[in-house]
Amino acid sequence: MRLSTFSDYTLRVLMYLGARPERLATIAEIAASHGISESHLMKVVHHLGRCGWIETVRGKGGGMRLALAPQQIVLGDVIRQTESDFVLVECFGADASCRIQEACRLNAILSEALNALFLVLDGYTLADLLANPQGLIPAIARSDAACREPATNSIMGDDHGSQ
Repeated sequence: MRLSTFSDYTLRVLMYLGARPERLATIAEIAASHGISESHLMKVVHHLGRCGWIETVRGKGGGMRLALAPQQIVLGDVIRQTESDFVLVECFGADASCRIQEACRLNAILSEALNALFLVLDGYTLADLLANPQGLIPAIARSDAACREPATNSIMGDDHGSQ
C-alpha cells in the first residue's frame, strides 16, 4: 500500500502548522518551504478546512492555522479522510470476480493487515509528529519568516474568519 501525494501533502501541512502554532502560515510559504505545487496545496488546504482540522483567515495578514490542538488530530482519521481507495486487491472491491475467492485466504489476511495499519495510526496524533518542531520547518522557511513581520494570531471579529 502506498499513500497518495494528497495524503503526504496533507500531513506536511498539518506538521508545518503544528510546528508554528504562534503564527498564521500561507499556502505560498508552505509550498516554497517544501518545494511543492501551490495548486496542489490549495486543494489540500480546502479539504483540511472542510474536515475542521484547520481554520483560515482571509485578507491582508491572513493565512491558516490548526483549528484543533495537535493532540486531537488522530493520524488514522487523517488518512481515512484523504485516501479514497483501500482496495488492496481485487477481491476487496464490490465487483470482485476472482475465480479462487471461495478457497483463498488472501482477502482475510490483507484485511487483517489493513486493520492493523489503522490500529497503529489511530494510536498516534499530530502531537506525536511534533517532537522536534524546528526540524520540521525547512531552513528556507525559517530564514524567510525571519525577514517578514509576523502575521497576527487572532481573528479581528470581522467577517473574514474561518471558511
